[in-house]
Amino acid sequence: MGRLVTSNEDLAAACERFAGAPYVAIDTEFMRDTTYWPRLCLVQAAIPGYAVAIDPLAPGLDLKPFLEILKRPDCVKVFHAARQDIEIFYHMAGVIPAPLFDTQVAAMVCGFGDAAAYETLVRELVHVQVDKSSRFTDWARRPLTDRQIDYALSDVIHLCRVYESLTRQLEKSGRSEWLEEELGVLRAPETYDLKPEDSWRRLKLRSGNRRFTAVLMEVAAWRERLAQERDVPRSRVLKDDALFEIAAQAPATAGDLEALRGVPRGFAGSRAAATLIDAVKAGLALPASAVPEIERGTPVSVPPILGDMLRVLLKILCDQHGVAQKLIASSSDLDLIAADDNADVPALSGWRRDIFGNAALELKHGRIALTIRNRKPIVVATQA
Repeated sequence: MGRLVTSNEDLAAACERFAGAPYVAIDTEFMRDTTYWPRLCLVQAAIPGYAVAIDPLAPGLDLKPFLEILKRPDCVKVFHAARQDIEIFYHMAGVIPAPLFDTQVAAMVCGFGDAAAYETLVRELVHVQVDKSSRFTDWARRPLTDRQIDYALSDVIHLCRVYESLTRQLEKSGRSEWLEEELGVLRAPETYDLKPEDSWRRLKLRSGNRRFTAVLMEVAAWRERLAQERDVPRSRVLKDDALFEIAAQAPATAGDLEALRGVPRGFAGSRAAATLIDAVKAGLALPASAVPEIERGTPVSVPPILGDMLRVLLKILCDQHGVAQKLIASSSDLDLIAADDNADVPALSGWRRDIFGNAALELKHGRIALTIRNRKPIVVATQA
């Protein structure tokens, strides 16, 4: 069996080897430039001393044996930045790999920054420089070259060693529970459920007007359904700017639609235009109780310097504890803490409070202070 698996016989043999391993490192290559749903082009999997690239585009290949590996409770599935990979398996077969380990999330827990790149972890932990020159290759084109396969396999071969190194660090620091908490989002099916009725939430609203919001909700859902049905990117149906213009003008006829600048010429005469007009009417008919009130981000009434001081404190403490700032608090979380000692933010509960939250409140009330020593910012206690 070669490095590239294209037959069901070879796939079964590979999965038999994976089934006896405590973990398997996994990566995917996919294309999404011209489709709504990602097109899976390659699956790479490795255990120490053995790695294969599985070609899901090979005629007659059935991925079922590999999907069974993803569900095995005695084998940890290791990814780096797993969300898009999991999304593919979830929409293809309803599978969320478990048990799950994400090296990017683990790296944040271990202090490698907010979103450590794979090549950074390989360089720091494995002491190998990854060749990323094939990153933007056409993975749907066949046959795959040896260079493409080498590139694809290197991602999972090194990932094995990255996983083992991070696991040792987590065990040594006692932070495995921190990681488990962070992986909860990746394990949740709702993370990958692309519901058309929720698609408006990804848009940056320009108005808090409920009539505008109601129409936008319906036309965004209309676009999402059409994009899913046609398997094309959302922008191939209508761009975001066109949705905003439609929500603002609420066209009632094809003529009204044709007059809008953001709507492509000729669209008003298409079959899709009629269903779009129906979506506009549905938005206008929504009762006020069904339309959420958009929060416009009321500025927090605290001195700006306090928020700045909390940001410095966050950096100092995260550096001291070797954990990524992103895991502790966002910039908006810091502003909420500055305004309210009981703000409903993660930083004021659990292990995050132990690392930062308590100190943030101490700083806010003048019981600790920030100063410079040896050209570095430090935290000092104030005089009682």
